[in-house]
Amino acid sequence: MAGRPVDHQRRAELLDAVVDYTVEHGFSDLSWRPVAAALGVSTTSLVHRFGTKEQMLVAILGRLRERIFAATSETLGDQPDLATAARAVWRRTSDPRRGAEFRLFFAVYGRALQAPEQFAGFLDRVIADWMNALREAQGPGTDPATATRTATLVIATIRGLLLDLLATGDRDRVQDAAESFLATLEHERRPPDARR
Repeated sequence: MAGRPVDHQRRAELLDAVVDYTVEHGFSDLSWRPVAAALGVSTTSLVHRFGTKEQMLVAILGRLRERIFAATSETLGDQPDLATAARAVWRRTSDPRRGAEFRLFFAVYGRALQAPEQFAGFLDRVIADWMNALREAQGPGTDPATATRTATLVIATIRGLLLDLLATGDRDRVQDAAESFLATLEHERRPPDARR
């Protein structure tokens, strides 16, 4: 069994199914047998394709990050400026239909922070993906230090608002705060004489 090569296409299909399972069931009690039963495969098949449970967790983290970034980067790429891009990202991430995915995202983010050496790849990319896209949304004329600082504030604020929304379910209060934050970005976008 150990000498058999991994079918990468089948592994990718199984990984997507494992991520879907984990989004629905969480990952705190993730173990081979229930996952295999839910997917209709043997535990041996999962072990062959993912290695250890921790390696499977790393793969889940990576694919979840890819999914979330892919969904939001499409939105970012279509926007003419930072304020519009941030609004589109907030709308996409706060969509109730994506709640389970983002609850898992925050759960695994916490797990990665507890074992940074094990999840270094996830932690390196979890900020960098959005950082690059949000810096670009500010235009080529923006000072790089300013673009980085502003992108950091946007990422931190949107993630904080989203965590608050998922923890409390108080959509009206959180949406009001989001609108206030997004309005500051729109204010910054206007020429100085139009801000009065």
